[in-house]
Amino acid sequence: MEFGKVDSKDVKSVDFSLPEDGLQTQRILKGPAAGKTSVFVGCAKWGRKEWVDFLYPPKTKEADFLDQYARHFNSIELNAAYYQVPSASTIQKWKQKVKDNAAGEFLFCPKFPNTVTHIKRLKGAESATEEFLNAIAGFEEYLGGCFLQLSENFGVKNLAILQDYLKFLPEEPTVFVELRNEQWFADPAIRKGVFELLAQNHKGAVITDVSGRRDVLHMEVTIPEVFIRFIGNGSGHRESDFARIEAWAERLRLWQEKGLKRIYFFLHQHDERDTPLIAAHAIKTFNKQLNCNIPEISLQPQLFVGDC
Repeated sequence: MEFGKVDSKDVKSVDFSLPEDGLQTQRILKGPAAGKTSVFVGCAKWGRKEWVDFLYPPKTKEADFLDQYARHFNSIELNAAYYQVPSASTIQKWKQKVKDNAAGEFLFCPKFPNTVTHIKRLKGAESATEEFLNAIAGFEEYLGGCFLQLSENFGVKNLAILQDYLKFLPEEPTVFVELRNEQWFADPAIRKGVFELLAQNHKGAVITDVSGRRDVLHMEVTIPEVFIRFIGNGSGHRESDFARIEAWAERLRLWQEKGLKRIYFFLHQHDERDTPLIAAHAIKTFNKQLNCNIPEISLQPQLFVGDC
């Protein structure tokens, strides 16, 4: 995860406070809450060899990584779909592993393929989109929200293309759009318009919390669900990252009270070796603050050796 990365020496100069709620958040979350909010916490990948002896038991084979992952998390930000749309047989295999190992509900949240977002740039991407949607329908009850990550050079000049594509997308599955180009946020009128567009088309807005791009931390909730991508700064900034997680728990609790129905919270680090530690803190904090019951993570002691 290189997007928004700053040098370690510059992390302390970043203002990590969460902005005030955006206009769409105030319109969508009016409260009071009706029913319990579903909370899903996960990472971007399960196939991390460096997690063996940390998160996964010693000598865990790569073929068994998903089995172990599903015992610790209840969702996955499925970045693998960005590079290759999974086959029906692969999806069935993944579903079975989750069914056999997850403690409760588990959701796959696939990323739209790069053919759609970065090669075709949404234009003339209907066929590729249908191929993707037809494939991931195979997840059935294990399918969660999907996210459409637009490139950093997909700016305001492409607004009409984005409008047409959002109209083309079906109501289900739920889609969250990640805007990265700075133009979407620099002009208040453009910012207001694009989030209104997402709300009108019943599409979510990905909220990204990363050190070097605080504009993408827009705090705009366009449907009563959120998809948050949290990027920490590694073990050298553990205290700061933990405080950021706790601030998120407080904001999510307030949104929960105002009617937020579902939370997806995906954890990243620039060095993914450290992700299990911050994930363990997030799950513990969310269980306490959001009154959820995600199984807490027990890490191997080796993770803490020389890690301060």
